Amino acid sequence: MAEVQIGKTYPVKSRLKPKSKKPTSTTESKYWKKSYKTTQIPNLIYPITSIDFSPLTNDFISTYSASATLYSSQTFEPISKFTTFSDIAYSASYRHDGKLVAFGGETGDVQVFDLKTRSVLRRLKGHYRSVRCVKYPKFDNLHLFSGGDDTFVKYWDVASETELMSFQGHKDYVRSGAPSPVSSDLFVTGSYDHTVKLWDTRVSSMNCTMNINHGKPVEDVIFLPFGSLLATAGGNSVKIWDVAGGGKLVYAMESHNKTVTCLCVGKILKDGEAADENRLLSVGLDGYMKVFDYSALKITHSMRYPAPLLSVGVSSDSSVRVIGTSNGIIYAGKKKKKDVDGVSGKELGDYSIIGSVGEVPEKRVLRTTNFRYFQRGQSEKPSRGDYVIKRQARVKVTEHDKLLRKFRHKEALVAALNGKSPHDLVAVMEELVARKKLLKCVSNLDEDELGLFLNALHKYSTVPRYAGFLIGLTKRVLQLRAEDIKNSDILKGHIRNIKRSVMEEIKIQNALQEIQGIISPLLRTAEKAFGLPLNCGKRFFCHENMSSWNCLCLSD
Repeated sequence: MAEVQIGKTYPVKSRLKPKSKKPTSTTESKYWKKSYKTTQIPNLIYPITSIDFSPLTNDFISTYSASATLYSSQTFEPISKFTTFSDIAYSASYRHDGKLVAFGGETGDVQVFDLKTRSVLRRLKGHYRSVRCVKYPKFDNLHLFSGGDDTFVKYWDVASETELMSFQGHKDYVRSGAPSPVSSDLFVTGSYDHTVKLWDTRVSSMNCTMNINHGKPVEDVIFLPFGSLLATAGGNSVKIWDVAGGGKLVYAMESHNKTVTCLCVGKILKDGEAADENRLLSVGLDGYMKVFDYSALKITHSMRYPAPLLSVGVSSDSSVRVIGTSNGIIYAGKKKKKDVDGVSGKELGDYSIIGSVGEVPEKRVLRTTNFRYFQRGQSEKPSRGDYVIKRQARVKVTEHDKLLRKFRHKEALVAALNGKSPHDLVAVMEELVARKKLLKCVSNLDEDELGLFLNALHKYSTVPRYAGFLIGLTKRVLQLRAEDIKNSDILKGHIRNIKRSVMEEIKIQNALQEIQGIISPLLRTAEKAFGLPLNCGKRFFCHENMSSWNCLCLSD
């Protein structure tokens, strides 16, 4: 008799799948994590107080202790060093044309250097305490502004070394500032008095034109592109303000566990070119770098470093990213670029490069003696006009799937019992439950087959993944086949094994709850004293008996 043809079938799969607590990796998360090749610049010993990029060459300057070093963006090797500071150097700032760089310092002087000669061109004296903020206006090469621990904000004429304006409005240390990207006359400063003030050099009264209260001491402030939004960092929060709307709060982000120390803006590179998508990068003392999409108001990526972070900078074309730490290590990341015609550096091993830099590489002739001859074209990417036809994957059908297709339910159950995969066994039992045939199959098992079934229940009934389903099934099986179990010593042995494993699982769970009761008061005390969360949300499994419990350790 011919077999009855039915519709398309698929292998049975268990629906009892554990939920992963790992965050899903998005496309943007992969971009920030994998598209940069990170290099460590060690042995600087002292904290990296500031980082700034040249607007022309993408080279960057970092300040640490009583010196500053200019690094190449291609090799991350030092190009030149500035060592004329008598105390700690702060706030490196390039001029718009990239020819001059200004520094603040612990002595209260603002020094302007020529990058070629590394000589001091101007010393601006006016602050009587340390200067933590020095910035050049966006389109002005003749002036700069500075803010110091003396609470004053000063506007300088660099050529004549004269102080043009002295703004008095802050009541505590001025630690940050930023020029407006749309006007050379506007700039903002942030202070430890919790306020951010907008200054206009055209106002003769020298009063601030806008006052924003961040709520905590302000560590950094930055204008977002186009100048209509302002980002401030203070405490463990980063806030976005609408400057054009009168200083209205747009969004507050509190994803850091400790103080946020520095902010910068980076662009998303697509196909080697900077896109219109900008991201706000923040670093903090908790060792995390956060990437914030302020257009969608959400965090798109988070990266952990092994030390507190003090400074961060991204080049104008977003090809280089540099992060400075408190232990004197710089993490410099360079964008992985594709070479000519989209050929990556890894694939260049199959080509012979001749001539000067920039010439199109000559393709090596592959011969039949080379194994790559038989793999040619496999990694070729389709163009926009091509139609991609994928070969349909062949579905592997196991023995129990074939028997289920023929409605031979008992034989399918026995085949799954003889297999070594608990996942397949539970999947078959779930399918039989859906067909309302599982208990009937169990009632028709002979003594040897029932022994296999009870042995499987003994092995997997305490596994957390299957326990909810198999414990209830075990109870029904004992009620259904009670007479057969009483008459067989072998089946009684299987029942004793099941009882022993269940009792051991109960003891383990009770012991874990006792331990949790002992540790929980201690962790609550630590949480109140240090502000630490109770646990990290992880879950652990015991491989010996497959029991599980929540992690009670302090957060990383």
